[in-house]
Amino acid sequence: MSKDGFIGYGRHFIDDDDCRAVEKVLRGDWLTQGETTTRFEAVLAERVGAKYAVAVSSGTAALHIAALAAGLGPGQWNLTSALTFVASANAGVYCGADSTLGDIDPHTLSMSPAAVERARREQPGIKTVIPVHYAGLSSGMEALRRACGDCVVIEDACHALGATEEDDVPVGACAHSDMAVFSFHPVKPITTGEGGAVTTNDKELYTRMMELRTHGIMRDHDRFEDPEQAMDGKDAAPWYYEQQNLGFNYRMTDIQAALGLSQMDKLETFTQRRRDIAGRYDEAFRGVAGMSLVQNTAAERKRSAHHIYVALFDFPALGCTRTQFMGKLKSQGIGTQVHYIPVYRQPFHKRRLGDVAANYPNTEAYYAQTLTLPLFPAMTDEDVERVIASVQNALGV
Repeated sequence: MSKDGFIGYGRHFIDDDDCRAVEKVLRGDWLTQGETTTRFEAVLAERVGAKYAVAVSSGTAALHIAALAAGLGPGQWNLTSALTFVASANAGVYCGADSTLGDIDPHTLSMSPAAVERARREQPGIKTVIPVHYAGLSSGMEALRRACGDCVVIEDACHALGATEEDDVPVGACAHSDMAVFSFHPVKPITTGEGGAVTTNDKELYTRMMELRTHGIMRDHDRFEDPEQAMDGKDAAPWYYEQQNLGFNYRMTDIQAALGLSQMDKLETFTQRRRDIAGRYDEAFRGVAGMSLVQNTAAERKRSAHHIYVALFDFPALGCTRTQFMGKLKSQGIGTQVHYIPVYRQPFHKRRLGDVAANYPNTEAYYAQTLTLPLFPAMTDEDVERVIASVQNALGV
Protein backbone atom coordinates (compact mmCIF):
# COMPACT_ATOMS: atom_id res chain seq x y z
CA MET A 1 0.00 0.00 0.00
CA SER A 2 1.23 3.52 -0.73
CA LYS A 3 2.00 5.94 2.10
CA ASP A 4 -1.20 7.93 1.47
CA GLY A 5 -3.34 4.85 2.03
CA PHE A 6 -4.32 4.48 -1.62
CA ILE A 7 -4.11 0.91 -2.94
CA GLY A 8 -3.24 0.87 -6.64
CA TYR A 9 -3.81 -2.09 -8.93
CA GLY A 10 -0.09 -2.99 -8.96
CA ARG A 11 3.15 -2.00 -7.28
CA HIS A 12 6.77 -3.10 -7.06
CA PHE A 13 8.30 -4.57 -3.91
CA ILE A 14 11.83 -3.40 -3.11
CA ASP A 15 13.64 -4.27 0.13
CA ASP A 16 17.07 -3.60 1.66
CA ASP A 17 18.61 -6.62 -0.07
CA ASP A 18 17.62 -5.15 -3.44
CA CYS A 19 19.08 -1.79 -2.53
CA ARG A 20 22.36 -3.33 -1.37
CA ALA A 21 22.65 -5.36 -4.58
CA VAL A 22 22.25 -2.26 -6.70
CA GLU A 23 24.61 -0.22 -4.52
CA LYS A 24 27.30 -2.88 -4.89
CA VAL A 25 27.21 -2.48 -8.67
CA LEU A 26 27.10 1.31 -8.43
CA ARG A 27 30.29 1.21 -6.37
CA GLY A 28 31.94 -1.33 -8.66
CA ASP A 29 33.76 -1.07 -11.98
CA TRP A 30 30.99 -2.03 -14.39
CA LEU A 31 27.66 -0.25 -14.68
CA THR A 32 26.86 -1.95 -17.98
CA GLN A 33 28.21 -4.76 -20.19
CA GLY A 34 29.69 -6.47 -17.15
CA GLU A 35 29.37 -9.90 -15.62
CA THR A 36 26.29 -9.07 -13.51
CA THR A 37 24.06 -9.18 -16.58
CA THR A 38 25.62 -12.49 -17.60
CA ARG A 39 24.89 -13.92 -14.15
CA PHE A 40 21.31 -12.70 -14.29
CA GLU A 41 20.84 -14.42 -17.66
CA ALA A 42 22.24 -17.66 -16.27
CA VAL A 43 19.98 -17.56 -13.19
CA LEU A 44 16.91 -16.80 -15.29
CA ALA A 45 17.64 -19.59 -17.79
CA GLU A 46 18.19 -22.09 -14.98
CA ARG A 47 15.00 -21.01 -13.17
CA VAL A 48 12.76 -21.56 -16.19
CA GLY A 49 14.64 -24.58 -17.56
CA ALA A 50 15.86 -23.06 -20.83
CA LYS A 51 19.33 -23.36 -22.32
CA TYR A 52 19.78 -19.66 -23.06
CA ALA A 53 18.53 -16.26 -21.92
CA VAL A 54 19.17 -12.86 -23.50
CA ALA A 55 18.56 -9.88 -21.21
CA VAL A 56 17.49 -6.61 -22.83
CA SER A 57 16.22 -3.15 -21.96
CA SER A 58 12.47 -3.91 -21.98
CA GLY A 59 9.86 -6.53 -22.75
CA THR A 60 9.12 -4.63 -25.96
CA ALA A 61 12.77 -4.87 -27.01
CA ALA A 62 12.63 -8.59 -26.23
CA LEU A 63 9.59 -9.07 -28.50
CA HIS A 64 11.30 -7.09 -31.26
CA ILE A 65 14.57 -9.03 -31.33
CA ALA A 66 12.74 -12.34 -30.97
CA ALA A 67 10.67 -11.55 -34.06
CA LEU A 68 13.76 -10.40 -35.96
CA ALA A 69 15.68 -13.52 -34.95
CA ALA A 70 12.75 -15.59 -36.25
CA GLY A 71 13.32 -14.05 -39.67
CA LEU A 72 10.11 -12.02 -39.73
CA GLY A 73 10.20 -9.35 -42.42
CA PRO A 74 8.40 -7.56 -45.26
CA GLY A 75 5.71 -9.54 -47.02
CA GLN A 76 5.10 -11.71 -43.95
CA TRP A 77 2.66 -11.60 -41.05
CA ASN A 78 2.77 -11.86 -37.28
CA LEU A 79 -0.26 -13.26 -35.45
CA THR A 80 -0.99 -12.37 -31.84
CA SER A 81 -3.92 -12.06 -29.47
CA ALA A 82 -6.50 -9.33 -29.89
CA LEU A 83 -6.32 -8.95 -26.11
CA THR A 84 -2.81 -7.81 -25.28
CA PHE A 85 -0.69 -4.74 -24.77
CA VAL A 86 0.10 -3.20 -28.16
CA ALA A 87 3.78 -4.29 -28.04
CA SER A 88 2.83 -7.86 -29.01
CA ALA A 89 1.35 -6.60 -32.28
CA ASN A 90 3.87 -3.80 -32.79
CA ALA A 91 6.74 -6.32 -32.84
CA GLY A 92 5.67 -7.51 -36.28
CA VAL A 93 5.36 -3.97 -37.64
CA TYR A 94 8.81 -3.08 -36.30
CA CYS A 95 10.21 -5.85 -38.51
CA GLY A 96 8.60 -4.41 -41.64
CA ALA A 97 5.97 -7.17 -41.59
CA ASP A 98 2.28 -6.84 -40.80
CA SER A 99 0.32 -8.03 -37.76
CA THR A 100 -3.03 -9.75 -37.55
CA LEU A 101 -5.02 -10.83 -34.52
CA GLY A 102 -6.80 -13.87 -33.06
CA ASP A 103 -9.84 -13.89 -30.78
CA ILE A 104 -9.62 -15.18 -27.21
CA ASP A 105 -11.17 -18.00 -25.24
CA PRO A 106 -13.73 -16.31 -22.94
CA HIS A 107 -12.51 -18.11 -19.80
CA THR A 108 -8.74 -18.49 -20.16
CA LEU A 109 -8.45 -15.16 -22.05
CA SER A 110 -5.77 -16.75 -24.25
CA MET A 111 -5.81 -16.86 -28.04
CA SER A 112 -7.50 -20.14 -28.88
CA PRO A 113 -6.06 -22.82 -31.22
CA ALA A 114 -9.22 -22.46 -33.32
CA ALA A 115 -8.47 -18.76 -33.75
CA VAL A 116 -4.92 -19.59 -34.84
CA GLU A 117 -6.14 -22.13 -37.39
CA ARG A 118 -8.70 -19.67 -38.75
CA ALA A 119 -6.11 -16.88 -39.04
CA ARG A 120 -3.68 -19.16 -40.88
CA ARG A 121 -6.38 -20.15 -43.36
CA GLU A 122 -7.29 -16.54 -44.01
CA GLN A 123 -3.70 -15.26 -44.09
CA PRO A 124 -1.23 -17.89 -45.36
CA GLY A 125 1.72 -15.51 -45.00
CA ILE A 126 1.88 -15.83 -41.20
CA LYS A 127 5.50 -16.42 -40.18
CA THR A 128 5.39 -15.85 -36.41
CA VAL A 129 2.73 -16.48 -33.78
CA ILE A 130 2.88 -14.69 -30.42
CA PRO A 131 0.45 -16.26 -27.92
CA VAL A 132 -0.05 -14.12 -24.82
CA HIS A 133 -0.09 -15.62 -21.31
CA TYR A 134 -2.67 -13.11 -20.22
CA ALA A 135 -2.65 -12.12 -16.53
CA GLY A 136 0.05 -14.75 -15.91
CA LEU A 137 -1.81 -17.88 -17.07
CA SER A 138 -0.40 -20.12 -19.81
CA SER A 139 -3.19 -22.23 -21.25
CA GLY A 140 -3.30 -24.90 -23.94
CA MET A 141 0.17 -24.31 -25.35
CA GLU A 142 0.57 -27.86 -26.63
CA ALA A 143 -2.60 -27.60 -28.73
CA LEU A 144 -1.73 -24.10 -29.82
CA ARG A 145 1.75 -25.24 -30.92
CA ARG A 146 0.10 -27.85 -33.14
CA ALA A 147 -2.25 -25.25 -34.58
CA CYS A 148 0.74 -23.05 -35.47
CA GLY A 149 2.21 -25.68 -37.81
CA ASP A 150 5.58 -24.52 -39.13
CA CYS A 151 5.25 -20.96 -37.80
CA VAL A 152 7.83 -19.69 -35.31
CA VAL A 153 6.15 -19.52 -31.89
CA ILE A 154 7.20 -16.74 -29.53
CA GLU A 155 5.47 -16.84 -26.15
CA ASP A 156 4.58 -13.42 -24.77
CA ALA A 157 5.19 -14.47 -21.18
CA CYS A 158 5.63 -10.89 -19.94
CA HIS A 159 2.98 -11.56 -17.27
CA ALA A 160 4.04 -15.09 -16.51
CA LEU A 161 7.45 -15.48 -14.87
CA GLY A 162 6.90 -18.04 -12.12
CA ALA A 163 3.97 -19.72 -13.89
CA THR A 164 3.86 -23.31 -15.13
CA GLU A 165 2.24 -25.13 -18.04
CA GLU A 166 -0.43 -27.83 -17.58
CA ASP A 167 2.35 -30.44 -17.43
CA ASP A 168 4.13 -28.51 -14.63
CA VAL A 169 6.94 -27.36 -16.95
CA PRO A 170 7.94 -23.76 -16.10
CA VAL A 171 6.82 -21.07 -18.50
CA GLY A 172 9.98 -20.02 -20.32
CA ALA A 173 11.33 -23.53 -20.83
CA CYS A 174 10.04 -23.26 -24.42
CA ALA A 175 8.56 -26.78 -24.26
CA HIS A 176 5.98 -25.80 -26.89
CA SER A 177 7.61 -22.76 -28.47
CA ASP A 178 10.79 -21.47 -30.06
CA MET A 179 11.24 -18.50 -27.72
CA ALA A 180 9.61 -16.96 -24.65
CA VAL A 181 9.64 -13.28 -23.74
CA PHE A 182 9.55 -11.77 -20.24
CA SER A 183 9.11 -8.24 -18.92
CA PHE A 184 10.58 -6.82 -15.72
CA HIS A 185 8.53 -3.62 -15.53
CA PRO A 186 7.79 -2.56 -11.91
CA VAL A 187 4.35 -4.22 -11.74
CA LYS A 188 5.50 -7.52 -13.26
CA PRO A 189 6.37 -10.68 -11.23
CA ILE A 190 9.89 -9.32 -10.61
CA THR A 191 11.32 -5.97 -11.60
CA THR A 192 14.57 -4.52 -12.90
CA GLY A 193 12.98 -1.06 -13.19
CA GLU A 194 12.62 -1.48 -16.92
CA GLY A 195 13.93 -4.58 -18.62
CA GLY A 196 13.11 -7.79 -20.40
CA ALA A 197 14.54 -11.08 -21.61
CA VAL A 198 14.09 -13.82 -24.17
CA THR A 199 14.68 -17.49 -23.39
CA THR A 200 15.26 -20.19 -25.99
CA ASN A 201 16.78 -23.63 -26.48
CA ASP A 202 17.96 -22.83 -30.00
CA LYS A 203 21.62 -21.78 -30.17
CA GLU A 204 21.21 -20.10 -33.55
CA LEU A 205 18.33 -17.95 -32.32
CA TYR A 206 20.32 -17.14 -29.18
CA THR A 207 23.35 -16.02 -31.22
CA ARG A 208 21.21 -13.81 -33.46
CA MET A 209 19.54 -12.13 -30.49
CA MET A 210 22.83 -11.52 -28.71
CA GLU A 211 24.03 -9.63 -31.79
CA LEU A 212 20.74 -7.80 -32.39
CA ARG A 213 20.71 -6.36 -28.86
CA THR A 214 24.16 -4.78 -29.44
CA HIS A 215 23.88 -2.94 -32.78
CA GLY A 216 24.28 -6.15 -34.81
CA ILE A 217 27.92 -6.36 -33.72
CA MET A 218 29.75 -9.67 -33.36
CA ARG A 219 33.28 -10.61 -32.29
CA ASP A 220 33.49 -14.25 -33.38
CA HIS A 221 36.68 -14.58 -35.46
CA ASP A 222 35.41 -17.71 -37.21
CA ARG A 223 32.42 -15.80 -38.59
CA PHE A 224 34.08 -12.57 -39.71
CA GLU A 225 33.21 -11.56 -43.26
CA ASP A 226 36.52 -9.72 -43.68
CA PRO A 227 39.03 -11.87 -41.78
CA GLU A 228 42.03 -9.98 -43.17
CA GLN A 229 40.96 -6.85 -41.33
CA ALA A 230 40.74 -8.92 -38.16
CA MET A 231 44.49 -9.60 -38.25
CA ASP A 232 47.31 -7.38 -37.01
CA GLY A 233 50.26 -8.99 -38.74
CA LYS A 234 50.16 -12.61 -37.67
CA ASP A 235 48.08 -11.88 -34.58
CA ALA A 236 44.31 -11.53 -34.19
CA ALA A 237 43.52 -7.85 -33.64
CA PRO A 238 42.05 -7.64 -30.12
CA TRP A 239 40.02 -4.52 -30.92
CA TYR A 240 38.34 -5.81 -34.05
CA TYR A 241 34.60 -6.42 -34.40
CA GLU A 242 32.11 -6.45 -37.26
CA GLN A 243 28.62 -5.09 -37.63
CA GLN A 244 27.18 -7.61 -40.05
CA ASN A 245 23.50 -6.73 -39.56
CA LEU A 246 21.42 -3.81 -38.36
CA GLY A 247 20.86 -4.18 -34.64
CA PHE A 248 19.90 -1.96 -31.74
CA ASN A 249 21.17 -0.71 -28.41
CA TYR A 250 18.86 -2.94 -26.37
CA ARG A 251 21.33 -3.93 -23.65
CA MET A 252 20.32 -4.33 -20.03
CA THR A 253 22.58 -2.46 -17.61
CA ASP A 254 24.36 -4.21 -14.76
CA ILE A 255 22.44 -1.93 -12.41
CA GLN A 256 19.19 -3.43 -13.66
CA ALA A 257 20.61 -6.95 -13.63
CA ALA A 258 21.74 -6.59 -10.01
CA LEU A 259 18.20 -5.69 -9.01
CA GLY A 260 16.92 -8.59 -11.11
CA LEU A 261 19.22 -11.08 -9.42
CA SER A 262 18.07 -9.96 -5.99
CA GLN A 263 14.43 -10.06 -7.05
CA MET A 264 14.83 -13.59 -8.46
CA ASP A 265 15.63 -14.77 -4.93
CA LYS A 266 12.10 -13.64 -3.96
CA LEU A 267 10.20 -14.94 -6.99
CA GLU A 268 8.73 -17.96 -5.23
CA THR A 269 7.60 -15.84 -2.29
CA PHE A 270 6.13 -13.21 -4.61
CA THR A 271 4.28 -15.80 -6.67
CA GLN A 272 2.81 -17.56 -3.66
CA ARG A 273 1.61 -14.28 -2.18
CA ARG A 274 -0.09 -13.39 -5.46
CA ARG A 275 -1.79 -16.80 -5.51
CA ASP A 276 -2.94 -16.41 -1.93
CA ILE A 277 -4.52 -13.03 -2.69
CA ALA A 278 -6.21 -14.36 -5.83
CA GLY A 279 -7.58 -17.26 -3.81
CA ARG A 280 -9.00 -14.92 -1.17
CA TYR A 281 -10.64 -12.80 -3.86
CA ASP A 282 -12.16 -15.91 -5.45
CA GLU A 283 -13.56 -16.97 -2.11
CA ALA A 284 -15.08 -13.55 -1.44
CA PHE A 285 -16.45 -12.85 -4.92
CA ARG A 286 -17.66 -16.26 -6.03
CA GLY A 287 -21.40 -16.11 -6.76
CA VAL A 288 -21.73 -12.36 -6.14
CA ALA A 289 -24.49 -10.84 -8.28
CA GLY A 290 -23.27 -8.58 -11.07
CA MET A 291 -19.75 -10.02 -11.00
CA SER A 292 -18.18 -13.10 -12.58
CA LEU A 293 -14.71 -14.64 -12.37
CA VAL A 294 -12.32 -15.94 -15.02
CA GLN A 295 -9.14 -18.06 -14.93
CA ASN A 296 -10.36 -19.29 -11.54
CA THR A 297 -10.30 -23.07 -11.53
CA ALA A 298 -8.12 -24.57 -8.82
CA ALA A 299 -5.65 -25.86 -11.42
CA GLU A 300 -5.41 -22.47 -13.13
CA ARG A 301 -4.86 -20.59 -9.89
CA LYS A 302 -2.13 -23.06 -8.93
CA ARG A 303 -0.29 -22.58 -12.25
CA SER A 304 -0.71 -18.86 -12.87
CA ALA A 305 1.83 -16.19 -11.95
CA HIS A 306 -1.09 -13.82 -11.26
CA HIS A 307 0.39 -10.66 -12.68
CA ILE A 308 -3.07 -9.10 -12.41
CA TYR A 309 -6.48 -10.11 -11.06
CA VAL A 310 -9.27 -9.43 -13.52
CA ALA A 311 -12.99 -9.87 -12.98
CA LEU A 312 -16.05 -9.21 -15.12
CA PHE A 313 -18.82 -6.81 -14.08
CA ASP A 314 -22.29 -6.43 -15.57
CA PHE A 315 -22.26 -2.64 -15.45
CA PRO A 316 -25.70 -2.12 -17.07
CA ALA A 317 -27.27 -4.48 -14.51
CA LEU A 318 -25.46 -2.57 -11.77
CA GLY A 319 -27.00 0.66 -13.04
CA CYS A 320 -23.71 2.43 -13.64
CA THR A 321 -20.93 2.84 -16.16
CA ARG A 322 -17.50 1.36 -15.65
CA THR A 323 -16.13 4.87 -15.08
CA GLN A 324 -18.68 5.46 -12.34
CA PHE A 325 -17.91 2.10 -10.74
CA MET A 326 -14.17 2.85 -10.80
CA GLY A 327 -14.98 6.23 -9.23
CA LYS A 328 -16.84 4.53 -6.37
CA LEU A 329 -13.79 2.41 -5.63
CA LYS A 330 -11.39 5.33 -5.98
CA SER A 331 -13.40 7.30 -3.43
CA GLN A 332 -12.66 4.45 -1.02
CA GLY A 333 -8.94 4.52 -1.80
CA ILE A 334 -8.95 1.57 -4.21
CA GLY A 335 -7.28 1.92 -7.60
CA THR A 336 -8.43 -0.15 -10.59
CA GLN A 337 -7.46 -0.37 -14.26
CA VAL A 338 -8.61 -1.87 -17.56
CA HIS A 339 -6.34 -4.45 -19.20
CA TYR A 340 -6.45 -3.98 -22.14
CA ILE A 341 -8.12 -1.89 -24.81
CA PRO A 342 -8.20 -4.43 -27.68
CA VAL A 343 -5.40 -3.88 -30.19
CA TYR A 344 -7.79 -3.42 -33.14
CA ARG A 345 -9.42 -0.45 -31.37
CA GLN A 346 -6.17 1.53 -31.33
CA PRO A 347 -6.11 4.14 -34.12
CA PHE A 348 -2.75 3.01 -35.51
CA HIS A 349 -3.87 -0.60 -35.85
CA LYS A 350 -7.40 0.37 -36.90
CA ARG A 351 -5.90 2.20 -39.88
CA ARG A 352 -4.07 -0.99 -40.82
CA LEU A 353 -6.83 -3.51 -40.15
CA GLY A 354 -10.01 -1.53 -40.64
CA ASP A 355 -13.05 -1.57 -38.37
CA VAL A 356 -12.86 -5.26 -37.46
CA ALA A 357 -14.32 -5.36 -33.94
CA ALA A 358 -17.13 -7.65 -35.13
CA ASN A 359 -14.51 -10.31 -35.93
CA TYR A 360 -13.57 -10.60 -32.24
CA PRO A 361 -16.79 -11.25 -30.29
CA ASN A 362 -15.10 -12.83 -27.27
CA THR A 363 -12.60 -10.00 -26.95
CA GLU A 364 -15.37 -7.42 -27.32
CA ALA A 365 -17.48 -9.10 -24.64
CA TYR A 366 -14.51 -9.24 -22.29
CA TYR A 367 -13.52 -5.61 -22.88
CA ALA A 368 -17.05 -4.40 -22.12
CA GLN A 369 -17.00 -5.98 -18.65
CA THR A 370 -13.43 -6.22 -17.39
CA LEU A 371 -11.84 -4.48 -14.45
CA THR A 372 -8.46 -5.14 -12.82
CA LEU A 373 -8.43 -5.16 -9.02
CA PRO A 374 -5.35 -4.55 -6.83
CA LEU A 375 -2.95 -7.49 -6.54
CA PHE A 376 0.71 -7.25 -5.62
CA PRO A 377 2.99 -9.00 -3.07
CA ALA A 378 3.30 -6.03 -0.72
CA MET A 379 -0.44 -6.05 0.01
CA THR A 380 -1.20 -6.93 3.60
CA ASP A 381 -4.14 -9.11 4.60
CA GLU A 382 -5.80 -5.90 5.79
CA ASP A 383 -5.31 -4.35 2.34
CA VAL A 384 -6.90 -7.40 0.70
CA GLU A 385 -9.92 -7.29 3.02
CA ARG A 386 -10.27 -3.58 2.38
CA VAL A 387 -10.39 -4.17 -1.38
CA ILE A 388 -13.01 -6.89 -0.89
CA ALA A 389 -15.17 -4.69 1.35
CA SER A 390 -14.89 -1.76 -1.08
CA VAL A 391 -15.91 -3.86 -4.08
CA GLN A 392 -18.81 -5.36 -2.17
CA ASN A 393 -19.87 -1.88 -1.09
CA ALA A 394 -19.72 -0.61 -4.68
CA LEU A 395 -21.80 -3.62 -5.75
CA GLY A 396 -24.35 -2.95 -3.02
CA VAL A 397 -23.69 -6.31 -1.38
